[in-house]
Amino acid sequence: MSIPSIRTPEAIYSPALIVCRDRVRKNILTMLHVAGHADRLRPHCKTHKMASVIKLQLASGIHKHKAATIAEAEMLAYCGVRDIAIGYPMVGPNLQRIVQFRQQYPEVTLSVTADDPVCIDQLGAAVSAAGTSVRVLLDINPGRDRTGVAPGDVAGSLYRRISETPGLIVDGFHFYDGHLTASSPLERATAVNVGWQKLSEFRNSVIRAGLSVPRVLCGGTPTFTAYAAIREPHVELCPGTCLFHDVGYGERYEDLQQFAQAAYVLTRVVSRPTESRVTFDVGTKAVASDPAQGQRVVFPEIPDAIQVLHNEEHLVIETSQASKFRPGDWTLVIPRHICPTSALYSSATVIENGEIVDEWKVTARDRCLRV
Repeated sequence: MSIPSIRTPEAIYSPALIVCRDRVRKNILTMLHVAGHADRLRPHCKTHKMASVIKLQLASGIHKHKAATIAEAEMLAYCGVRDIAIGYPMVGPNLQRIVQFRQQYPEVTLSVTADDPVCIDQLGAAVSAAGTSVRVLLDINPGRDRTGVAPGDVAGSLYRRISETPGLIVDGFHFYDGHLTASSPLERATAVNVGWQKLSEFRNSVIRAGLSVPRVLCGGTPTFTAYAAIREPHVELCPGTCLFHDVGYGERYEDLQQFAQAAYVLTRVVSRPTESRVTFDVGTKAVASDPAQGQRVVFPEIPDAIQVLHNEEHLVIETSQASKFRPGDWTLVIPRHICPTSALYSSATVIENGEIVDEWKVTARDRCLRV
């Protein structure tokens, strides 16, 4: 897809997060098409953290949502979402924040994840002491070894512990296999099916033991199409990045190329230090720096750009086209990883058909809103 035009770039400070509203809408429709029905979707809001995006999803019939932080969950509740899952374990002061959330938004069905017996007991004690309750998803380790417990006897005992803990309601499993990153859709689907078979056998054993497993929150964007092919009613699909898309997924996954590039960073030339170098203002404070240096952005309009230096406020490239640029010139770059890039900005400039049409606040970039 072509780089979007901007008729009045002089109205935009740089560096700036740019979001194409029409492409976001297209990506929502594509998400719905892949899923087959809105009821199968529980998209993750961590990529954008924007109330304005949530409202577009709600208008499209997507009513179940996933968050990584309590602030994101509060943003969802504020927008009118009534079914929220936080895919993160609650520890420390967040236990009382969950109590406050339940008191502030009693109309919301809230789920959190857990994988530790002590944390399960502490969460139950906190919510039951406040006279409320919360749903809990057992976090299943799919082999990534980041969080969760492997399917088996220990996991079964933990799930029963949740069911027997006052204040807690068993709500199913959380199963995020972010380590399945094979470029080939077939290889990824094969790996997903291997893990799914083990998880299904475990789920069946839990049900035979007399416990309910109403839902399984599955995967993220890389495994979205693979899980979408599993037509089980308890499967909930949790893509996130594809709503904005980025270079990392666009280059690696051919099955995700159906999603449009909807987010960019506008950057300006600030210096021409040598004949072959151009310095832009898209430093490490303006774009995610978890990719390796030299690979953090792509310059669509400067295809031979080699990123040679990246500091807090500067990105220096070498290019055969350097003579074409002067300080003040602007271009759009595509982040390799959009999720942490979005969180670096307080708002995004929204464009459509070349015009600036809105400004969307990055509502949940802070760790705490009110709760």
